[in-house]
Amino acid sequence: MEGRIIRQISNLYTVESNNITYECRARGNFRVKGVTPLVGDWVRFDEKDKYILEILPRKNELKRPVIANVDCAIIVTSLKRPEFAPNLLDRMLTNVILNDIEPLVVLTKFDLLDDSEKERIVDIIRYYNHIGIKTLINKEIPVLKEYIKDKVVVLSGQTGVGKSTLLNMMDESLNLATNDISEALGRGKHTTRHVELFHLDSSLIADTPGFSAFDIQDEDRENIRFAFPEFDNDGCKFKDCKHINEIGCKVLEDLANGKILESRYDSYKKMVMK
Repeated sequence: MEGRIIRQISNLYTVESNNITYECRARGNFRVKGVTPLVGDWVRFDEKDKYILEILPRKNELKRPVIANVDCAIIVTSLKRPEFAPNLLDRMLTNVILNDIEPLVVLTKFDLLDDSEKERIVDIIRYYNHIGIKTLINKEIPVLKEYIKDKVVVLSGQTGVGKSTLLNMMDESLNLATNDISEALGRGKHTTRHVELFHLDSSLIADTPGFSAFDIQDEDRENIRFAFPEFDNDGCKFKDCKHINEIGCKVLEDLANGKILESRYDSYKKMVMK
């Protein structure tokens, strides 16, 4: 039979096929081949002996969080406790875009901001939407649900930003565990321990363990510039322009003219120069 892995806990995989779930283990030859089944994988499996026999071709995969065959990544980003970190947001966006996954940014804890902070964030939201990266406040649940309709979606973000809370707002019946921010550490306490796909109307959506650090390790740094839709890569004097200090660089001109958000360019430069 064929089915999709919707949950992994240790070495046990839950495979869903025709609305029936099977608790399966992976055959030993996967380990010999250096292949690991992932949540989101389409697989062939033996429904009688409960073994995964073959992993079908993937259209994409993420290494953090570890998941495959994703249509859209909701990057959940806190504006307070933990504090808004534009560089982390841009690194997550770069990772998603370079893996050919559609990004959607959802900002949480907007109500904790004062008036001047809200004005700044509204400008940032306007900028990201202008460059084609859909950005919402977590209160816009109807818009969010319509946007992810019929898609396989993964939630990604730091621990404590409100991923499980967002899922509960989208479907109260999920009743996922949430937790408070650690006052000592200044970041969230882990509530999600594994990756699992949930049915949400016509969508499949994954809650994932949070994290407090993120690095682009495997991507060719030459391609990072293509993850910034506001960059005029073709407008530069040289086709391989790195947009750092080249004379005649269109990106640097746009930055100087205020067409590129300074924090976005700083994020790009940190990733390229690292």
